[in-house]
Amino acid sequence: MDPIRTDLKLLRLFELMHATRSVTRTAEQLGQSQPTVSIGLARLRREFDDPLFVRTPTGMQPTPRADALVATVREVLDGLRKLSEVGSSFEPVKAEREFRIFMTDASHVTLLPQLFTHVRALAPRVRLEAAVIGPQMAEALQNGEADLAVGLIPGLEAGFYQQALFDQDWICLANARHPRAGKAFGLKAYQQESHVGISSGTGQMLLEAAVAQAGIERQVVLKLPGFLGLPAILSTTDLVATLPRHIGETLARSAGLQVLRCPVAIPGFTVKQHWHARYHHDPANAWLRQVCADLFARGGSRRQPS
Repeated sequence: MDPIRTDLKLLRLFELMHATRSVTRTAEQLGQSQPTVSIGLARLRREFDDPLFVRTPTGMQPTPRADALVATVREVLDGLRKLSEVGSSFEPVKAEREFRIFMTDASHVTLLPQLFTHVRALAPRVRLEAAVIGPQMAEALQNGEADLAVGLIPGLEAGFYQQALFDQDWICLANARHPRAGKAFGLKAYQQESHVGISSGTGQMLLEAAVAQAGIERQVVLKLPGFLGLPAILSTTDLVATLPRHIGETLARSAGLQVLRCPVAIPGFTVKQHWHARYHHDPANAWLRQVCADLFARGGSRRQPS
C-alpha cells in the first residue's frame, strides 16, 4: 500500500469531524465553507480507502477505521503543537530555570543585588548564578553553559553580540576622616599617599598602564584580589584606593567613605553585556538581556557578531 500523504490541514479536519460528527460545525471551527470541508473529507476517504464518516440520523458517525485512526491523529497533532511551542516564547512567571552570568566581583556589589531583586519579582522560580570571568568563558557562552557576560571584556568579539550598558570613569576613595578630607587632592598629593591596590580585572590594567605612562610612582602598601575587603580596609586606615566610579560610589555610600577626584588621567571604559550569536534569538536569553538593558543601559547599542 502506498504511504499516506495526508497534510496537516486534513488531519485537523479529521480530528474535528470525529469530535463534532458534523460537516457544518467542522467548517465553522476551521473557518471554511461546507463545500471545502466536503472536498477535504473526500480526499481523506481516497487516501485511507475508507468512508471514515457515514451520514446517519444522529450525524456523521465514524467508521471502525476512523475510530482506530483518531488516537494516532490526535497524537500527531498534539506533538506538532508542542513542537511549535518549543522556544517560541518565554513566560517569566512560569519559568523554572537557572541563568548563569559571568561578571566581575565589582558587579556582585553594584549590579547583582538590583538584578536579582528585579528577576525575582518578575520570575519567582528563576535562579541566578554569578560565574567568575575566566579563560573558559567564551566556550561556556557558546555551548550554553552560561547565558551572559557583563563587564569590560575585550576578548569577546568574534561570534558574539554586545550591548553597551554604561560608561565608567575613575575616582579615589578614602576614610571620611582622612587628612585629605576637604582639601585639594592633586597629583602631588596622590603620589604622597599610601595606596591599596586591586590586583585583578581589566579595569585595573587600564589604571596600571595609565600610571606607568604618566611616570607616576604609587606607594601601594596593600594589594587585594578584589573589592570584598576594601571598605573595611579604607574605613580603618589612611590608605587611598583608585577604582571605577560605579563600584567606588557604591562602596562610599555603603561604608561612609570619602570620594575624591582622581588626579590621574585614566582612560574610561564601557561596561557591556555579551552573548553568543547562537542564543541571539533564544526567548529566555533575550528576556534576560532586556532585563539587564532596562536596569542598567544608558543609551547603549548592539553590534552584530564579527
